Amino acid sequence: MTSRLSLAAQEGLFDPGARSTLIFGARAHDDLTLFDPAATTVVQGNWPEHKGLIQKGFDVSIEAPDKAETVVVIVPRSKGLARHWIAQAMQVATQRVIVDGQKTDGIESLARELRAMGEVTGSFAKAHGKTIVLKPGAALPGWLDPAPRKTAIGFHTRQGVFSADRIDPGSRLLAAGLPRLVGHVVDLGAGWGYLSHHILVQPSVSMLDLVEADWSALDCAKLNVPDPRAAFHWADARDWKPEHPADIVVTNPPFHTGRKAEPDLGIAFIASAAAILAPKGSLYLVANRHLPYEAALVEHFKDVEEIDGDPPYKILRGTRPRR
Repeated sequence: MTSRLSLAAQEGLFDPGARSTLIFGARAHDDLTLFDPAATTVVQGNWPEHKGLIQKGFDVSIEAPDKAETVVVIVPRSKGLARHWIAQAMQVATQRVIVDGQKTDGIESLARELRAMGEVTGSFAKAHGKTIVLKPGAALPGWLDPAPRKTAIGFHTRQGVFSADRIDPGSRLLAAGLPRLVGHVVDLGAGWGYLSHHILVQPSVSMLDLVEADWSALDCAKLNVPDPRAAFHWADARDWKPEHPADIVVTNPPFHTGRKAEPDLGIAFIASAAAILAPKGSLYLVANRHLPYEAALVEHFKDVEEIDGDPPYKILRGTRPRR
């Protein structure tokens, strides 16, 4: 990301020395030395990334400020979210909008759309991606996605959250396969609240903690789970701890941070579940069949079994966490 932006700046595509800069979508591991932290605000709703950027000295926010000289959009995988950020950038920027992204994330199609509207004033291609500069101020009809909305699937979602336009089949299978749950339940990686909605149908659940790293998804979950037994936590499921040990953990853990599968994420969720459960507690987990979670479950739980599944997915239960 920054190597292409730095080269684009060196080529004179834009001046990085703005009095105020806003960046949508920068991550904690990105090299942001091109930008002065004292004059830069980053919009980042993923809690681990948000926290990491703060540690690097940046002002980090959930919402964009009203104005900034330069606004940079780092194109995410979701085209809808990319359009939303670009439309916001066009309203906020007073001097220029810079959009940077990889071909695999759709920068070419975005550039074509913006060029057809007459908004592109310069571009620079490098490393299987592109940086484009736009003149600010134009309205982009239909590109803004300002708030969660109730979709055809019957729940509130918004652009960029996982499974925004459909119910994830793994979550659907797990919701249908859950036994009677009693007591304090935790939904690790709750997303926009599909599993939590079904968990709270059971009156035997006394309390439910929804733990989610994506602020936008958690914002949707608050609308989808309007139950007084629910508590919402913007946190990293890998290190979050409840005030009291839980009786049950339910999870459909993520296994991607980009396009590459990373089973270590799910393995970390399993370790976290074992750490927050009471001595006789149970974990219910759904996963794609190819993901190697059984060894981690055996490491962290005394009793492990597959309780349900179908050809693409398996539902695993771990009981009595090892200390």
